[in-house]
Amino acid sequence: MDLAELLPMKEFDYSLNFKAIDFRQHPELYRVGRGEQGVLLVEPYKSEILPYWKFKTPDIARQSADQIYSLFLQYKAEGDFVGMDMARKFLQMGYTRSRRYANHKSGRKYAVGSKTVLPREEDPIKAQSAKIFYEKWQLAKSDPEYVRLAARHREQYEGFETVAAKSPGS
Repeated sequence: MDLAELLPMKEFDYSLNFKAIDFRQHPELYRVGRGEQGVLLVEPYKSEILPYWKFKTPDIARQSADQIYSLFLQYKAEGDFVGMDMARKFLQMGYTRSRRYANHKSGRKYAVGSKTVLPREEDPIKAQSAKIFYEKWQLAKSDPEYVRLAARHREQYEGFETVAAKSPGS
């Protein structure tokens, strides 16, 4: 069971002035949100991670996922939960975007101007890129220190109590 299953989700706060906030200096303003919410907004992490985010071929995806996971571990060593979560979001986005291109060559899931899902055209190269990102994403999101810091962040700044925090003797 992962953190998302233990705690109710609080939406990402899109009302903040992201251009003016350094989330390394103000982690209390950061909200985990759902999935990849805020991945392209939260600085300085976006600028630190985005240059490595690529998935065109499996070799490029492997280098990218390895570099982003390395950043995840660096943030972990620094006790920087926001950095860890942003790296996790980029790994997740590497999976979801390469999976989308694996399913739809154009990268578009829906027909223009409608909610009609376009037919799938499996691209085995992009599917392999997706698999590479998926494996690193799973490593990141299940990392015990990440899970612990996520629970602490949500308790401290998002007003959630985890099941462990409520149990006697914790």
